[in-house]
Amino acid sequence: MIRVLIVDDSAVVRQLLREQLSKYDDIEVVGDAIDPYMARDKIVKLKPDVVTLDVEMPRMNGLTFLAKLMQHLPTPVVVVSSLTPENSEMALQALALGAVEVVPKPGSTYSVPDVDKRLVWAIRAAASARVGRRPKAADSQIQNDATPQSTIRIETTHKIIAIGASTGGTSAIETVLTAFPTDAPGTVIVQHMPENFTAAFANRLDKICQMDVREARDGDQVVPGVALIAPGNKHMLLEISGARYFVSLKDGPPVHYQRPSVDVLFYSVARSAGKNAVGAILTGMGVDGAKGLLEMRRQGAHTIAQSEDTCVVFGMPRAAIELGAVKEICALQDVASAILSACRSVTISTCTPR
Repeated sequence: MIRVLIVDDSAVVRQLLREQLSKYDDIEVVGDAIDPYMARDKIVKLKPDVVTLDVEMPRMNGLTFLAKLMQHLPTPVVVVSSLTPENSEMALQALALGAVEVVPKPGSTYSVPDVDKRLVWAIRAAASARVGRRPKAADSQIQNDATPQSTIRIETTHKIIAIGASTGGTSAIETVLTAFPTDAPGTVIVQHMPENFTAAFANRLDKICQMDVREARDGDQVVPGVALIAPGNKHMLLEISGARYFVSLKDGPPVHYQRPSVDVLFYSVARSAGKNAVGAILTGMGVDGAKGLLEMRRQGAHTIAQSEDTCVVFGMPRAAIELGAVKEICALQDVASAILSACRSVTISTCTPR
């Protein structure tokens, strides 16, 4: 049984979340709180497995509370936020501070059943997550402009890099992309996130990465020096016309309960780029991406999975490894160099071959 504490200043939202979560046999709402001060006392008393947290609250905002919580009593946190640009940026800051997942609030362009499914999925992921963990090597890579990767120029411009992630993926993707040089091969990325949050995520990465990073638009070309993030609520596919790669955005049904889906992207990369692709599957709950990565490997692509000890949730990499889809297993801090080495067809690696 997953014990959940709901923290939100809106009585309507608290009641709605309680009603929706009570439908599931593996989830028990053990309490709620209207502000961080009440939440602090209830966390100490009730010891919940997961906390759902609004980012805009009276007396103390959610970010300040989250930072204190992760410092003194690390607890898996799912941010439940409205889909405004300001709240999207705050939610991303919450993920950087240690929150496990972010989901939209009921009524913020999503129906209650949609939020219900996303929230339950996020709570289950959070319950199995490692919290308060971010490899120190990731921080040093972000702060050090003279990392070995940043001084390397990539000449194999025909290569395509495809990355998929879910729970814990925002920090993992940041670690990887900040280690890429300006002229890294064109990169396509699926991170399970609601719409609007993906735009804020791309904008944040663009400010700290040497590559140009942006939320993908239908028809965008995939070229060296550019990383495209699949927009929330849209599948992203890699297409090829002559020697030109581009992305197409589709609606379509969710795959593994996700839109965008990593599998949808990876299958399209296998079809369009084949052996000219490098695929990496990072931290995340579930199995999305495993079969697509296997197809990439079958078509000659180099495939990489993040190691268990550096994942927030090892579900997606584990599924890919067990399926035989992975050629190398790497600690998070080594994923970028492994990808770049594969793009240069260099065989020396600090990762574990499969």
